[in-house]
Amino acid sequence: MTIPDAELAGYADVVFDVAVPVLADDRVLINAEIEHAPLARALAEAAYARGARYADIWYFDPYARRSRVRHADAATLGEVPSWLDARNEELARHSGVLVNIRGAAAPDLLAGEDPVRAGLDRMPYLSSRQRLQLGNLVRWVIIPCPTAEWARAITGEPDEARLWQYLRPILRLDRPDPRAAWEERIAELLARARTLSAMRLDAVRFEGPGTDLTVGLLPDAHWTAARLESVKGHVFQANLPTEEVFTTPDYRRVEGRVRATRPLALNGTVVRDLELTFTGGVVSEVRASSGADVVRTHQATDAGAARLGELALVDGSSPVGRSGVTFLETLLDENATCHLAWGAGLPPGVPARLRARDAAGLDAAGVNTSGVHVDFMVGGPDVTVTGIGHDGGVIELLRDDEWQI
Repeated sequence: MTIPDAELAGYADVVFDVAVPVLADDRVLINAEIEHAPLARALAEAAYARGARYADIWYFDPYARRSRVRHADAATLGEVPSWLDARNEELARHSGVLVNIRGAAAPDLLAGEDPVRAGLDRMPYLSSRQRLQLGNLVRWVIIPCPTAEWARAITGEPDEARLWQYLRPILRLDRPDPRAAWEERIAELLARARTLSAMRLDAVRFEGPGTDLTVGLLPDAHWTAARLESVKGHVFQANLPTEEVFTTPDYRRVEGRVRATRPLALNGTVVRDLELTFTGGVVSEVRASSGADVVRTHQATDAGAARLGELALVDGSSPVGRSGVTFLETLLDENATCHLAWGAGLPPGVPARLRARDAAGLDAAGVNTSGVHVDFMVGGPDVTVTGIGHDGGVIELLRDDEWQI
């Protein structure tokens, strides 16, 4: 890796001082790909320097996954080793810290492979990790790390240093005090979320080229940002970077069609020109110039996989969007523009009065449950976002990528 060690160390400090503060005796799990090793090691150093009891790094190799997709018995492709789930469950027992490093070494590695088989194998996704994150059983964060092949996928050259120069301002590592810069940004997002919650909207409509979608909201819709609190009362920032305000919609009240405004990297395949039609809250048609079968397979995972679980708004002030780069990495691209997610509803976006309900109670209230959660980008300067009140009145929320409220 060409990034100076001192910069990686500074990045690790921001992760453990702002995103997921490490406490004495914490267990810290770091999930990475092999190419992320220099950052993973910097994180381990920073965790131990803060008193961590143990820092465990797990490296995933996407090339081994490609071999599995090519050769393994199809009946086994959905299996997940029990020891990986046990690792997550142990972390939950200790209410520790989870760091997920993103930045695929090869975002389109499975291009040309059987799309149905590729969709069946969702590694390194683990449902046990989703439970940790959706339930905030640990302090968790997703962060990016540049790799040469990721740089090649988005710039045409394996120029890791160039990709890092895009990421530094997005991560606010170019600021004199990155910690203070993030605290200021999170305060702005939370204030915006409070404004949206106070509006008591009944629905949100997206209109643009290929898009006319109305998403119904839950009664007393709750909007928030990625500043969360664990079950132990520890505050953390789930995504670094984060530029969104989001809510959990009523999955039953989604109608219309929507066209993705950026490619989506999903299960080793880049899905391009994705278009979804929703009928009665369920995806009834999937179209794409590439990757449509991967999406269909993914949305067949369970009953909730073809329904919406998140609605997020992002304006044009986002440094990710201003970079002008499509990163082919959801962590970044979802913070460039407005997005939706098929799959599980997010508990922080659920009104407080519903959060204590079990899965059946949440489903009955319109909160989607699923073993998957996939964000896809639907916003941009050509998409207008309108809020609809319970009385039928409308108010523009975003036009030309600018807040109107």
